Amino acid sequence: MEKIQRTETQQGTEKAGADVPKKGKRLAKYVADYVVFDLETTGMSPVFDEIIEISAIRVEKGTAVEEFSTLVNPGRSIPYGATRVNGITDEMVADAPKADAALRAFLDFAEKSVLVGHNIGSFDLNFVCNAAQRLFGRSVENDYIDTLWMAKSCLPELKHYKLTDLAEHFHISAAGAHRALNDCVMNQKCFEELGKLQQGMKVEVCPRCGGELKKRSGKFGEFMGCGNYPQCRYTRKIDVRG
Repeated sequence: MEKIQRTETQQGTEKAGADVPKKGKRLAKYVADYVVFDLETTGMSPVFDEIIEISAIRVEKGTAVEEFSTLVNPGRSIPYGATRVNGITDEMVADAPKADAALRAFLDFAEKSVLVGHNIGSFDLNFVCNAAQRLFGRSVENDYIDTLWMAKSCLPELKHYKLTDLAEHFHISAAGAHRALNDCVMNQKCFEELGKLQQGMKVEVCPRCGGELKKRSGKFGEFMGCGNYPQCRYTRKIDVRG
């Protein structure tokens, strides 16, 4: 979604007092059972903007088995910049459920599944976590896999990592991009392809949180550190024997 300009006051408030509620752990390795999801929103800020569409697909053993999708009435006008990207208008959401009903239905659908999505660690989950905290006073702590991070690990040769870039790389249709359910379908197929690539790779997993261990350099030389730092501070020495 294209960025919508916010005032300096909004940006300052967002930086100063808008800590995202606790999320689950970002996992590094492919799983065969998960819920892939995507949102459309009125803008980029989980503090000042609203969800206007939630879609998800439940996947079991690598196969899509159930879909969830709903528009969401944000209780205010949708900015032109958002409509230009996703095509969702005020008229389309006029009779849609409010945020509390839509989000509750999505959380009931997702249950405790591992969540999969593209850039969800920095975007979609922030919206979901903020809304759940604001509306229900609860956190959303499902572990998740971000296909943006996974793609950068599995496909370092790519120059760009938008979801449509991955779809093009894997020869997957990107028709209907920027509508939530279409993006879920596209992302689910991309995730399965990334999983196949990952099978031929050595992925070292943090024993504490399930994130990917990365080689780092410090004051006393190189070591392996968790990619989920600073949330996880696990480290270990590099075995130089043999």
